[in-house]
Amino acid sequence: MRTVRSYVLRQGRISKAQLRAYRELLPKYSVTYSESPLDLDRIFGRDAPKILEIGFGMGETTVAIAKAHPENDYLGIEVHTPGVGSLLKRIEEANLSNLRIIQNDAAEVVKNMIPLASLAGVHIFFPDPWPKKRHHKRRLIQPQFVSLLCERMKAGAYLHATTDWEDYAQQILEVLSAEPRLANTADKFALRPEYRPLTKFEQRGLKLGHPVLDIVFKKL
Repeated sequence: MRTVRSYVLRQGRISKAQLRAYRELLPKYSVTYSESPLDLDRIFGRDAPKILEIGFGMGETTVAIAKAHPENDYLGIEVHTPGVGSLLKRIEEANLSNLRIIQNDAAEVVKNMIPLASLAGVHIFFPDPWPKKRHHKRRLIQPQFVSLLCERMKAGAYLHATTDWEDYAQQILEVLSAEPRLANTADKFALRPEYRPLTKFEQRGLKLGHPVLDIVFKKL
């Protein structure tokens, strides 16, 4: 598995509310990283479709989707503590039981913790675009990582990536199209699925004329 990280851990500013949520709620809503496959039904206490989200940022979209779709269980991965604290606070405020967090590198989590053929969907919304060409090797969506995801997706499961960087969107499209176990749900880029809400960041970008591109593939 690749050793190049798709992120850089920055100190960042964490608010008092985020820090309080991180300290008080992490044991309640998080899953500790380990090198053993998870029993996802046991974690959520039921048999329901499992959706993995990689890099949930501050958690605004994650909570909105989980709240709108209580029939699914959502497992979010994020490395940055302010974002984890923010999502923990949102989970508690919304009183959600179908959302859990793992704070660790996504590649390690997928490889070691996600059981084979267990996922009904994967969300990768606005991954770091690493815009400089010499940094493209750091981009998350690479053939080897997509192969790992495919192994952990059920037949018929979907992989949904979103970015506002056109060259990254083209790379994602090429990488996913080259994976023989995946098929595009559109001719090229997909219309934004109803379940993915517009973020404030995205709305600002659209007003400035920055297109947001959705790529949705399904496992054969």
